Amino acid sequence: MGVYLLLVVGVATALTDAAAACTAWPACGSGWSLPATLDGWVAFGHRIVAVVVGFGVLASAVAVVRTDAARRVKLAVAVAIFAYPAQAGLGAVVATTGGTDRISAIHLLAGVTIFGGLLAALTWWLEAETGDPDDVPSGPPEPSEPLDPESRPPVPTDPVERTKATLFAYFRLMKPRLMWLLCLVAAAAMALAGGPGLTPYTVGATLAGGALAIGASGTFNHILERDVDRRMARTSDRPLATDLVPLRNAVAFGLALTTLSIALFATVNLLTAALGVVAILFYSVIYTLILKPNTVQNTVLGGAAGALPALIGWAAVTGSIGVGGLLLAAFIFCWTPAHFYSLALAYKDDYERGGFPMLPVVYGETATRRHILWYFGATLIAGAALAAADVLGWIYVAVAVGFGALFLWFVIRLHYEQTEAAAFRSFHASNAYLGTVLLAIVVEGLVL
Repeated sequence: MGVYLLLVVGVATALTDAAAACTAWPACGSGWSLPATLDGWVAFGHRIVAVVVGFGVLASAVAVVRTDAARRVKLAVAVAIFAYPAQAGLGAVVATTGGTDRISAIHLLAGVTIFGGLLAALTWWLEAETGDPDDVPSGPPEPSEPLDPESRPPVPTDPVERTKATLFAYFRLMKPRLMWLLCLVAAAAMALAGGPGLTPYTVGATLAGGALAIGASGTFNHILERDVDRRMARTSDRPLATDLVPLRNAVAFGLALTTLSIALFATVNLLTAALGVVAILFYSVIYTLILKPNTVQNTVLGGAAGALPALIGWAAVTGSIGVGGLLLAAFIFCWTPAHFYSLALAYKDDYERGGFPMLPVVYGETATRRHILWYFGATLIAGAALAAADVLGWIYVAVAVGFGALFLWFVIRLHYEQTEAAAFRSFHASNAYLGTVLLAIVVEGLVL
């Protein structure tokens, strides 16, 4: 995380031209003078942190060499330890001469390489420490029989209570827990885009249309998985699984939400409406019917569903699909497996009963924990690329690094504890990380 801090601070320093306030080496002025401006202290502070982190990398390398760590762990740390001085030298060149675009790109790539080497070493270290090489299921999951109807919550018979339960059931059909996060993704995309197209009506119509689109997608997901839901403990009380909402009514409800959503999007612009249609169809048909029941990569490929709100938010403001929207979409796409695999671990047995080929069901829990760390790393790298958007600054840096470290801590605890509670903590930490990062983007784009 120290290396990642250097990575994102370096990007922010370059974007704010703070490096221009301290063009000597190793300090400012004549080379040994302290900075005289805030920007100078930012640039000089980056170098001080680089020294501290360098000692941390060296200490990690010494610790690995002194143990019986696997060869691949030692090689990964070696990549980091040998690349670090070269990275520091490139930093000195960029700071003192301004460098060229090519040198700056190599400097950034070296930082990513060091981060990747340390993450790989950590991943393989944890796997050797906590993994089970025999943790490989014997074959693909076989769907089980539906749960005993007696185990499901009873449908109220009192007219008043049934009415309340039915109204709440329609609310549940829309999967409201997904709404706040996906609407925040769209809001962050709109904040990134900025410009004259960012009007109160555009924001309001896009967020309202997005909430309705999520509701429509959730409703169709309930409809298409109603039989599977009856086989899984966590879903056996859903409205269609308990027949609290008739199938015909659910279909009509989903179509109504779709119509209202697309109509609202269309008042913004046609590209937004078209992307809204794609989002609903992708989650309802591509993910629910094709990916989820048929491939272990369902969560990875299904990440496109969560990434589409980024494109919708950007298109709503600009009328096009731009680089900023694509970078935010890539960030969400990488985050989704790191987030969902923790939930898949918590509900492994349930997904097996449902016949879904989730990663822990097909390849085991050890492989799943390894993949969480890989996608965690990919998420942070995508976040560093997102920081290259010039509206992002120090709030984003602080949140991305601070909550990224918190996320990583809970992932590491998941490796050691290997309990349902640890999986849920990792899952919630991923939510906290994404939510705060998106809020930082909104604050920096709309307020500062």
